[in-house]
Amino acid sequence: MKNSLHVVAAALAVLIVSSVTAAQHAPYAGMQARSVKALSEQQLADLKAGRGMGLALAAELNGYPGPTHVLELSKELSLSTQQREQVESLFAAMKRETIPLGEHLIRLESDLDGLFASKSITQASLKSSMNNIGTVQGDLRAAHLKYHLLTLDVLTPQQVARYSELRGYAQSAQPNHITHPR
Repeated sequence: MKNSLHVVAAALAVLIVSSVTAAQHAPYAGMQARSVKALSEQQLADLKAGRGMGLALAAELNGYPGPTHVLELSKELSLSTQQREQVESLFAAMKRETIPLGEHLIRLESDLDGLFASKSITQASLKSSMNNIGTVQGDLRAAHLKYHLLTLDVLTPQQVARYSELRGYAQSAQPNHITHPR
């Protein structure tokens, strides 16, 4: 019985090591079937919906709430009717700005993927594609960050502190509540 357990344990160890080794050598297995190789289905959905995808973490984690989460927490933050309307307006404006940028980024990534798939990519087309993708990625991130700045102007310092508590950042430093130029 004891020897049987050792054999089973050894066999399991071999299977675990084999699967870990296989995963290390083929971490992208299955991704070749993606419609846009560089973007997961979740990333495609997020880009099409104008979601932040962590692009505004520099703001979010430094005390600049975003409109999406402020609206989700509107009751807990005790937003006034005017504040809620202002944040809803910012949220709508953010969507109007970020959805087209996300769709543009998807097209550019798809174009790059197509150049590689057709084996027609050149150094010049690679550089051009990457410059275009980088510009749109930067514009998309700037848009998300901008709406964090604008949202801060709508909230009181107490609401910003409460937002940080609710989001689990209670110990993070809060910026001085200042008005930012629009």
